[in-house]
Amino acid sequence: MQSVDSTAIEAEIDLIRSLGLDALRTRWRTTFGSLPPPALTKDLIARMITYRLQEEAFGGLDRATAKLLDAYARGEKARTELMRRLKPGTVLVREYRGERHTVTVVPDGFVWQGTTYGSLSTIARDITGTAWNGPRFFGLRTPNGDSAEAEPKKPTGRDPASRRRQHRRAEVPI
Repeated sequence: MQSVDSTAIEAEIDLIRSLGLDALRTRWRTTFGSLPPPALTKDLIARMITYRLQEEAFGGLDRATAKLLDAYARGEKARTELMRRLKPGTVLVREYRGERHTVTVVPDGFVWQGTTYGSLSTIARDITGTAWNGPRFFGLRTPNGDSAEAEPKKPTGRDPASRRRQHRRAEVPI
């Protein structure tokens, strides 16, 4: 692999930032082989040229990021981290107000009562009638946002605030 002189790249970026609009348009033509869109501001033209310069020097986006951005550009909802963790066929079960709700993970979302949903939060809202974080409702996330798969932290007993909270809880009449 070829070595890249970062100092030379930084100097080139500084030069591009100092160029006037006409010089930037000329530089655009040599970089991209066409005229820049007329609506682009001086700042955007400079940013796009410097991005291309860095891309050529250091490499472009990895395949996964490019695929994600393409999905957004097409208006598709990108798969969330939760969807990457939950494999199709996984069944989530939650009992709410005495009724058992079963959700099956499918490649394009979640199936509940024969309907495919794009998010667990939509299902949780339909079940409860109120806004819920879907992963939290189904026990996949703790109240502080951590994954429910993570091992819970054990209190060390050294935190005075936690001892006060424990003491207050003990004083509450039942």
